[in-house]
Amino acid sequence: MTDSPSAPTDLWLRGVAVNTGAPADVLLRLLDPAAGEGRRILCEERRLPDEVVDAVVAHPDAKVRRAFAGNPHVPPAHRGRLVDDPHDLVRATVAGGPHPRPRRPLPLPDDVVIALLTAEERGTPQRVTVGEIVSELMPSWQVSASFRYRMRGHEHPAVRSLAADVWGLLTAEERRGLLADPHPDVRSAAEYHLSAADPGAREVELPDHGRVRWHVLCNYALPDALVEAALADPESRSCLAGNRYTPADAVARLARDADPEVRLRVAARADLDPAVWAGLAEDPHEQVRTRARVQPLPRTQEQCLAVDHEMDEGAHDCACLILESYTEPDPDWYRTCAESEEVVLRLVAATCPTLPADLVARLAQDPHEEVRHRLAVRHPLAPAATFLAAFVARPRQRAYLLVRSRVPRTGLSHLLDHEDPEVRALAAADPTLGRAPVELLADPDDRVRRAAAANPLFTGEALEALLHDPATAEGAAANPGLPAPRLHALLDRAALPR
Repeated sequence: MTDSPSAPTDLWLRGVAVNTGAPADVLLRLLDPAAGEGRRILCEERRLPDEVVDAVVAHPDAKVRRAFAGNPHVPPAHRGRLVDDPHDLVRATVAGGPHPRPRRPLPLPDDVVIALLTAEERGTPQRVTVGEIVSELMPSWQVSASFRYRMRGHEHPAVRSLAADVWGLLTAEERRGLLADPHPDVRSAAEYHLSAADPGAREVELPDHGRVRWHVLCNYALPDALVEAALADPESRSCLAGNRYTPADAVARLARDADPEVRLRVAARADLDPAVWAGLAEDPHEQVRTRARVQPLPRTQEQCLAVDHEMDEGAHDCACLILESYTEPDPDWYRTCAESEEVVLRLVAATCPTLPADLVARLAQDPHEEVRHRLAVRHPLAPAATFLAAFVARPRQRAYLLVRSRVPRTGLSHLLDHEDPEVRALAAADPTLGRAPVELLADPDDRVRRAAAANPLFTGEALEALLHDPATAEGAAANPGLPAPRLHALLDRAALPR
């Protein structure tokens, strides 16, 4: 079919940019500035063949390199190749991490993190300084706890000082080593964590009401006078109840506080005296009783945090980051959780990515729907059917689930008329439907129309017709069934050089 003068070339470029069947020589043509939005989509919104990655990393246009530096679909090692880029904004984008941020951030390779931490200013900064780039890196979740621990003996103080961030993982000897380090920045980082546990390091009065006051009450050991002052202040007692350094006698008093929210925070502590725990297990408030009862003593701080997350009323549809644990999961404790009669503990077990296959199979059949959904979101071995059920039932989780390889892409014909357009779009792309989803080409939602037009069941003249209809042109150009010569022809029509 001959392309008409009014052919929707911009839509073709967008479609070809995401076409999973497009060979590297086709995709390389999209790196030309004339590709416009297609070039941005190619660099930001998909995985790329190695040959295209090489071309992007070496591309003369910093906008191309910066777009790739924030691509959430490519491995961190690929983005890390830009760590020495001549443009500071490209390096800053590598440090800041992919956007949108994945729910389970992956760490940058060690050598990339070290290069960012130890970089020196290259003359006058163009837009951002080396210090500002490091400030982008540290809250990006791309520096793992294991990296911080392994770097405790690194030759460079900027790297070595990160070990203080995992103070709880260090032995007494390792802590002493950091406190006696020859570099003042390393000593300062270690002394900060040491002072947090020292009541004598606090001022004799609490800061004024505000964020600083809240931070002190929640995170630092306090002298007796400040503990008493906080106990006398209704707005401060909740902070004190969750502070790991609060003295045992004050914890016992807070366990009898009139406010159930305060008692609930006490019930979530890892260091409870058995008598205090027993009293909270009989608390008149149901949530306080439950929080104490589901987690008998002894328990660790990490275990308490895991249970707290699942008891949060908003956790069931949480779209927050799935963060790395600072300690190795205890397989025995998670097995106990998976086999528990307590739904909360089974929810906790479903969040453990190292849960063995037999327990994954058990939780995939759990009578509680939310346990099955949590398993789909958190565990790499969750069955495909469990993934699909979670996709249909949890709209806020879909963006994350779609990038997981276990979301089923076939056997979806029963969802073609689903009321939710995102679900219909998933079904519309199923290449095993038995027939092309013609009825979805007129769907009121453009996502469904694009997915349907990209279905490889459309071929020949039918696919050509879709390419020339503005309502379906973008999806048709993304159809993996289009042969390379036809894809090249579409780019020729858009005047992209070969």
